Amino acid sequence: MTRSDLIAALASRFPNLMAKDADIAVKEILDAIGQALVNGDRVEIRGFGSFSLNFRPARTGRNPKSGETVLVAPKRVPHFKAGKEMRERVEASVDATPMPLKRTA
Repeated sequence: MTRSDLIAALASRFPNLMAKDADIAVKEILDAIGQALVNGDRVEIRGFGSFSLNFRPARTGRNPKSGETVLVAPKRVPHFKAGKEMRERVEASVDATPMPLKRTA
C-alpha cells in the first residue's frame, strides 16, 4: 500500500472526510513519526508496532564496481518492529502452508 492508497482508503472509509483532509492527516502523522526519530525518540503505536533507531557502527566496505575498500561511516537507521497484535493478525490471515522455496539452478 502506498501513501496515496492509504489516503484513498481513509477517504472512502470515512465519507465525511474529504480526500484533502485525509492527505493532511496522513502527512501530519508521518511527519510526526519522522520528527520523533530525528530527535532520537521512539514511537510506539499500540496494536501496530514501534519505530526506533538502530546504530550501525563504522565498518570497512567494498566498492562493487572497482573492488577498492572504503570506510563506511557509523550511522543511525530507522527500524520498525511489528507489535504482538499485528503479528498475530498477519499470522492468522496467512495460509498455514509454508511458501515453497525457489530453487536456482
